Amino acid sequence: MKLKAKLALITGGTRGIGKEIAMALAKEGVNIAITYNSNDSLAYEVVEEIKNNNVKAMAIKANVSNGEEVNNMIKVIEDELGSIDILVNNAGITKDNLLIRMSQEDWETVLDVNLKGVFLCTKAVARSMMKKRYGKIINISSIVGITGNGGQGNYSASKAGVIGFTKSIAKELGPRGIRVNAIAPGFIQTDMTDKLKEEVKDQMLKNIPLGIFGIPKDIANLVVFLSSENSDYITGEVIKVDGGMAI
Repeated sequence: MKLKAKLALITGGTRGIGKEIAMALAKEGVNIAITYNSNDSLAYEVVEEIKNNNVKAMAIKANVSNGEEVNNMIKVIEDELGSIDILVNNAGITKDNLLIRMSQEDWETVLDVNLKGVFLCTKAVARSMMKKRYGKIINISSIVGITGNGGQGNYSASKAGVIGFTKSIAKELGPRGIRVNAIAPGFIQTDMTDKLKEEVKDQMLKNIPLGIFGIPKDIANLVVFLSSENSDYITGEVIKVDGGMAI
Protein backbone atom coordinates (compact mmCIF):
# COMPACT_ATOMS: atom_id res chain seq x y z
CA MET A 1 0.00 0.00 0.00
CA LYS A 2 1.33 3.40 -1.01
CA LEU A 3 1.00 5.16 2.32
CA LYS A 4 4.60 5.99 3.14
CA ALA A 5 5.16 9.68 3.96
CA LYS A 6 1.44 10.45 4.06
CA LEU A 7 0.23 12.40 7.10
CA ALA A 8 -2.66 11.23 9.27
CA LEU A 9 -4.48 13.02 12.07
CA ILE A 10 -6.19 10.72 14.57
CA THR A 11 -8.37 12.41 17.18
CA GLY A 12 -8.38 10.72 20.56
CA GLY A 13 -5.24 8.82 19.65
CA THR A 14 -3.60 7.99 22.98
CA ARG A 15 -5.47 4.84 23.95
CA GLY A 16 -7.78 2.07 22.80
CA ILE A 17 -8.93 2.14 19.19
CA GLY A 18 -7.30 5.51 18.49
CA LYS A 19 -3.85 4.39 19.58
CA GLU A 20 -4.16 1.12 17.65
CA ILE A 21 -5.08 3.07 14.52
CA ALA A 22 -2.09 5.38 14.98
CA MET A 23 0.29 2.46 15.41
CA ALA A 24 -1.12 0.53 12.43
CA LEU A 25 -0.77 3.53 10.12
CA ALA A 26 2.73 4.28 11.44
CA LYS A 27 3.78 0.73 10.55
CA GLU A 28 2.81 1.55 6.96
CA GLY A 29 5.12 4.58 7.00
CA VAL A 30 2.47 7.22 7.71
CA ASN A 31 3.50 10.28 9.72
CA ILE A 32 1.13 10.73 12.65
CA ALA A 33 -0.51 13.55 14.59
CA ILE A 34 -2.78 12.62 17.48
CA THR A 35 -5.02 14.66 19.73
CA TYR A 36 -5.60 14.09 23.40
CA ASN A 37 -7.69 15.69 26.11
CA SER A 38 -5.77 15.67 29.40
CA ASN A 39 -2.96 13.16 29.99
CA ASP A 40 0.29 14.83 28.88
CA SER A 41 2.61 12.03 29.98
CA LEU A 42 0.57 9.35 28.22
CA ALA A 43 0.52 11.42 25.03
CA TYR A 44 4.32 11.76 25.16
CA GLU A 45 4.73 8.01 25.64
CA VAL A 46 2.48 7.22 22.68
CA VAL A 47 4.33 9.67 20.44
CA GLU A 48 7.66 8.03 21.31
CA GLU A 49 6.17 4.62 20.60
CA ILE A 50 4.90 5.81 17.22
CA LYS A 51 8.34 7.23 16.34
CA ASN A 52 9.85 3.78 16.81
CA ASN A 53 8.41 3.05 13.34
CA ASN A 54 10.78 5.64 11.81
CA VAL A 55 8.01 8.14 11.15
CA LYS A 56 7.35 11.67 12.36
CA ALA A 57 4.83 12.06 15.15
CA MET A 58 3.35 14.71 17.40
CA ALA A 59 0.55 15.05 19.95
CA ILE A 60 -1.62 18.10 20.46
CA LYS A 61 -3.85 18.76 23.45
CA ALA A 62 -7.16 19.99 22.07
CA ASN A 63 -10.89 19.92 22.68
CA VAL A 64 -12.35 18.77 19.36
CA SER A 65 -15.70 20.40 20.19
CA ASN A 66 -14.09 23.86 20.36
CA GLY A 67 -13.79 25.46 16.93
CA GLU A 68 -10.95 27.80 17.84
CA GLU A 69 -8.88 25.00 19.37
CA VAL A 70 -9.48 22.79 16.33
CA ASN A 71 -8.39 25.48 13.88
CA ASN A 72 -5.28 26.24 15.95
CA MET A 73 -4.51 22.52 16.12
CA ILE A 74 -4.66 22.13 12.35
CA LYS A 75 -2.39 25.15 11.86
CA VAL A 76 0.21 23.72 14.25
CA ILE A 77 0.14 20.36 12.50
CA GLU A 78 0.46 21.91 9.05
CA ASP A 79 3.35 24.13 10.19
CA GLU A 80 5.13 21.19 11.80
CA LEU A 81 4.38 18.23 9.54
CA GLY A 82 2.62 19.51 6.40
CA SER A 83 -0.88 19.13 5.02
CA ILE A 84 -3.09 16.33 6.30
CA ASP A 85 -3.84 13.46 3.89
CA ILE A 86 -5.86 11.25 6.23
CA LEU A 87 -8.27 12.29 8.96
CA VAL A 88 -9.60 9.73 11.42
CA ASN A 89 -12.36 11.20 13.57
CA ASN A 90 -12.09 8.84 16.52
CA ALA A 91 -12.50 10.99 19.64
CA GLY A 92 -15.63 10.11 21.55
CA ILE A 93 -17.15 9.91 25.01
CA THR A 94 -20.11 8.26 26.74
CA LYS A 95 -22.39 9.51 29.48
CA ASP A 96 -24.98 6.73 29.62
CA ASN A 97 -28.32 6.98 31.37
CA LEU A 98 -31.99 6.29 30.82
CA LEU A 99 -33.87 9.08 29.08
CA ILE A 100 -35.83 10.21 32.14
CA ARG A 101 -32.61 10.41 34.16
CA MET A 102 -30.37 11.95 31.51
CA SER A 103 -29.45 15.57 32.13
CA GLN A 104 -29.42 18.13 29.35
CA GLU A 105 -25.74 18.67 30.11
CA ASP A 106 -24.91 15.00 29.51
CA TRP A 107 -26.88 15.06 26.26
CA GLU A 108 -25.11 18.16 25.00
CA THR A 109 -21.62 17.11 26.10
CA VAL A 110 -21.80 13.80 24.23
CA LEU A 111 -23.25 15.41 21.09
CA ASP A 112 -20.59 18.15 21.23
CA VAL A 113 -17.64 15.77 21.32
CA ASN A 114 -18.97 12.89 19.21
CA LEU A 115 -20.76 14.82 16.48
CA LYS A 116 -19.79 18.49 16.60
CA GLY A 117 -16.16 17.41 16.92
CA VAL A 118 -16.42 15.41 13.69
CA PHE A 119 -17.94 18.42 11.92
CA LEU A 120 -15.26 20.83 13.15
CA CYS A 121 -12.28 18.59 12.38
CA THR A 122 -13.61 17.63 8.96
CA LYS A 123 -14.31 21.24 8.03
CA ALA A 124 -10.84 22.27 9.20
CA VAL A 125 -9.02 19.83 6.90
CA ALA A 126 -11.41 19.94 3.95
CA ARG A 127 -10.07 23.08 2.28
CA SER A 128 -6.48 21.84 1.98
CA MET A 129 -7.67 18.42 0.82
CA MET A 130 -9.85 20.08 -1.83
CA LYS A 131 -6.90 22.13 -3.10
CA LYS A 132 -4.78 19.03 -3.69
CA ARG A 133 -7.81 16.99 -4.81
CA TYR A 134 -6.96 14.19 -2.44
CA GLY A 135 -7.94 13.06 1.02
CA LYS A 136 -9.24 10.15 3.07
CA ILE A 137 -11.67 10.91 5.89
CA ILE A 138 -12.68 8.04 8.16
CA ASN A 139 -15.28 8.60 10.85
CA ILE A 140 -15.57 6.17 13.75
CA SER A 141 -19.29 5.75 14.39
CA SER A 142 -20.78 2.81 16.31
CA ILE A 143 -23.12 -0.10 15.76
CA VAL A 144 -25.55 1.59 18.16
CA GLY A 145 -25.77 4.45 15.69
CA ILE A 146 -27.52 1.88 13.47
CA THR A 147 -29.42 -0.25 15.98
CA GLY A 148 -29.89 2.11 18.94
CA ASN A 149 -29.36 0.96 22.52
CA GLY A 150 -31.31 1.50 25.71
CA GLY A 151 -29.58 3.86 28.11
CA GLN A 152 -27.49 5.39 25.33
CA GLY A 153 -29.86 7.84 23.70
CA ASN A 154 -27.21 10.57 23.56
CA TYR A 155 -24.42 8.30 22.35
CA SER A 156 -26.62 6.53 19.79
CA ALA A 157 -27.91 9.84 18.45
CA SER A 158 -24.40 11.22 18.11
CA LYS A 159 -23.17 8.15 16.24
CA ALA A 160 -26.23 8.06 13.98
CA GLY A 161 -25.50 11.70 13.23
CA VAL A 162 -21.95 10.77 12.24
CA ILE A 163 -23.38 8.31 9.70
CA GLY A 164 -25.64 10.92 8.12
CA PHE A 165 -22.80 13.44 8.10
CA THR A 166 -20.48 10.91 6.43
CA LYS A 167 -22.89 10.25 3.57
CA SER A 168 -23.60 13.95 3.00
CA ILE A 169 -19.94 15.01 3.01
CA ALA A 170 -18.98 12.08 0.75
CA LYS A 171 -21.36 13.54 -1.84
CA GLU A 172 -19.98 17.05 -1.38
CA LEU A 173 -16.29 16.18 -1.49
CA GLY A 174 -16.29 13.24 -3.89
CA PRO A 175 -15.92 15.45 -6.99
CA ARG A 176 -12.71 16.82 -5.43
CA GLY A 177 -11.17 13.37 -5.05
CA ILE A 178 -11.86 13.04 -1.33
CA ARG A 179 -13.23 9.75 0.02
CA VAL A 180 -15.34 9.83 3.19
CA ASN A 181 -16.37 6.64 4.96
CA ALA A 182 -17.54 5.53 8.39
CA ILE A 183 -16.77 2.49 10.50
CA ALA A 184 -19.38 1.17 12.92
CA PRO A 185 -17.61 -0.93 15.56
CA GLY A 186 -19.58 -3.37 17.65
CA PHE A 187 -18.34 -4.54 21.04
CA ILE A 188 -14.60 -3.82 20.99
CA GLN A 189 -12.51 -4.59 24.06
CA THR A 190 -11.19 -1.24 25.34
CA ASP A 191 -10.86 0.64 28.63
CA MET A 192 -14.38 1.95 28.02
CA THR A 193 -15.97 -1.50 27.68
CA ASP A 194 -13.87 -3.01 30.48
CA LYS A 195 -15.96 -0.97 32.93
CA LEU A 196 -19.13 -2.89 32.05
CA LYS A 197 -20.44 -5.52 34.43
CA GLU A 198 -19.74 -9.15 33.53
CA GLU A 199 -23.44 -9.98 33.23
CA VAL A 200 -23.82 -7.18 30.69
CA LYS A 201 -20.89 -8.53 28.68
CA ASP A 202 -22.30 -12.06 28.82
CA GLN A 203 -25.66 -10.86 27.51
CA MET A 204 -24.02 -8.95 24.67
CA LEU A 205 -21.90 -11.94 23.71
CA LYS A 206 -25.06 -13.98 23.16
CA ASN A 207 -26.04 -11.54 20.40
CA ILE A 208 -22.76 -11.92 18.49
CA PRO A 209 -22.84 -14.82 15.97
CA LEU A 210 -19.05 -15.17 15.98
CA GLY A 211 -19.17 -15.62 19.76
CA ILE A 212 -16.22 -13.34 20.48
CA PHE A 213 -15.62 -9.67 21.19
CA GLY A 214 -13.60 -7.55 18.83
CA ILE A 215 -10.23 -5.95 19.56
CA PRO A 216 -8.90 -2.51 18.52
CA LYS A 217 -6.77 -4.11 15.82
CA ASP A 218 -9.95 -5.18 14.00
CA ILE A 219 -10.83 -1.51 13.54
CA ALA A 220 -7.27 -0.40 12.81
CA ASN A 221 -6.90 -2.93 9.99
CA LEU A 222 -9.96 -1.47 8.26
CA VAL A 223 -8.71 2.08 8.74
CA VAL A 224 -5.44 1.17 7.01
CA PHE A 225 -7.40 -0.27 4.08
CA LEU A 226 -9.68 2.77 3.82
CA SER A 227 -6.62 5.04 3.99
CA SER A 228 -4.91 3.28 1.11
CA GLU A 229 -5.31 3.30 -2.67
CA ASN A 230 -6.94 -0.12 -2.36
CA SER A 231 -10.16 1.61 -1.30
CA ASP A 232 -10.14 4.43 -3.86
CA TYR A 233 -13.54 3.46 -5.30
CA ILE A 234 -15.26 3.36 -1.91
CA THR A 235 -16.94 6.43 -0.47
CA GLY A 236 -20.04 7.20 1.59
CA GLU A 237 -20.07 3.71 3.09
CA VAL A 238 -20.76 2.62 6.66
CA ILE A 239 -18.86 -0.59 7.36
CA LYS A 240 -19.88 -2.64 10.38
CA VAL A 241 -17.16 -4.41 12.36
CA ASP A 242 -19.29 -6.22 14.90
CA GLY A 243 -18.91 -9.98 14.56
CA GLY A 244 -22.41 -10.12 13.09
CA MET A 245 -24.14 -8.40 16.00
CA ALA A 246 -26.38 -6.29 13.77
CA ILE A 247 -27.25 -8.89 11.14
